[in-house]
Amino acid sequence: MNELTFSDLRKRDYKKVIELAIRGMNFRWYLKGRLPLKMYGKYFLYLELSKASQVIACYRGEELAGLLLADMKGERKFKLSPLKRLYVRFIDFVQHAFVKGGVEPYDDANREMLESYERSNDPDGEICFLAANKDLGMKGIGTELLGELAKREKGKEIYLFTDTGCTYQFYEHRGFERAGQKDVVLVISGHRTDLTCLLFRKTL
Repeated sequence: MNELTFSDLRKRDYKKVIELAIRGMNFRWYLKGRLPLKMYGKYFLYLELSKASQVIACYRGEELAGLLLADMKGERKFKLSPLKRLYVRFIDFVQHAFVKGGVEPYDDANREMLESYERSNDPDGEICFLAANKDLGMKGIGTELLGELAKREKGKEIYLFTDTGCTYQFYEHRGFERAGQKDVVLVISGHRTDLTCLLFRKTL
């Protein structure tokens, strides 16, 4: 894994991150058509960047290999441009105003799990996004990203949200403990999806 180097995320790679999010988080389950996928992918990336204080990109040469975004207490947030912040607010308004019953059950489940978890825990931060570029044919990229975060935030307790539509087993195999779960039904554009929302925690 010595081929990998860590750095800030390059703006030219935003499109690649959006592709990774669409693929890894199964956005195609809920959205049909290239334009809605592109618009939601941009919204997702800008939203998670706006929350992040740690933006850890890894590269193999000039190719983006993976990205980890984390929101750690007391650390300065990533500086997102006013135009991108406006875009996030606009899409957030649209999806909550016109796609009722779609995103709300998912958001509610995560909020309830977090409230329950924080009754007996005081986490230092959240992993907002973690993705590896499988097109490179390399293994261990996600593990390396977690290791880099652990170097920077050693001894701190973190949590993350995921669901059974994603590869949640990745976290279980790397020492994360399941701290909450809730079943939800999402109905978006007439498509029903049954999921279990999950909350994982770990001390780095």
